[in-house]
Amino acid sequence: MLRTMEDYFLTFRQNMKYYREAKHLNQSELAIQADSSNGNIGNIEAGTSRPSFEMIVKRARALNIHPADLFLRNASQSRQAIKTELETTLINDIRRGIREKL
Repeated sequence: MLRTMEDYFLTFRQNMKYYREAKHLNQSELAIQADSSNGNIGNIEAGTSRPSFEMIVKRARALNIHPADLFLRNASQSRQAIKTELETTLINDIRRGIREKL
C-alpha cells in the first residue's frame, strides 16, 4: 500500500516526539539544540506546522539520528510490534520446529 504525505507527516511527528522523549529532552531543549523555537517544535508535534528540509536535518542531528529515521516507521510502535511478533509467532514457530525435528 502506498503511503500518503499525511501518513509520512504523522510518522515524522510521532518519531520526532518519540526520539525527543527517549533522549529526555523537552521541546525547549530540542529547539535550542536544533536552532529553532520551542513553539515550532510544539506546532510540528501537534501537526499544525511542517518543517523545511533544513529543519528536519537539524532536528535529526540534535537527536543524534539519521533524518530517515524520522520517516521510516513509527519508532514507538515498531519496538512493541517486534516484541509481539517475537513473543507470539516466531517463538511458537521455533517450538513447533523443535518438536517436529527432535
